[in-house]
Amino acid sequence: MEIDFKEIALYVIIFIIVIIAAQHLDVVVSGSMEPVFYRGDIVLVEKADFLGIHEFNADDVKVGDVVVYDAVWFDQPVIHRIIDIKNINGTTMYMIKGDNNDSPDPYYVQASQIREKVVTIDDNLVVIPKIGYLSLWLRGL
Repeated sequence: MEIDFKEIALYVIIFIIVIIAAQHLDVVVSGSMEPVFYRGDIVLVEKADFLGIHEFNADDVKVGDVVVYDAVWFDQPVIHRIIDIKNINGTTMYMIKGDNNDSPDPYYVQASQIREKVVTIDDNLVVIPKIGYLSLWLRGL
């Protein structure tokens, strides 16, 4: 049996691409952003820090951007929209809200809490409908 190093290299490259792509997909776990996206949808994100690469600068997010951030009030990352930006005691703070929620999230967010931003193409968020349900089921969510 002869080892085909080109084929092995191709499989390694495909594996690396799949792993990197998977790191840029987040499953939506609630309906707080409906009708923009729904529970079980997957959103494509760019990361504030991916292996030392800054795909976007968290200090440059703006009102209207949908971000993923580490909330102090919830034990998992939250995907919501920035609705206001304020300077409080010299620190830029972001007010964030789910489109389907009646009120903003309970605490302001600092840039250091923002991990990801949902990718937009022509002002449309990149959303893959429904294929995240399997992940939610496997995680018991």
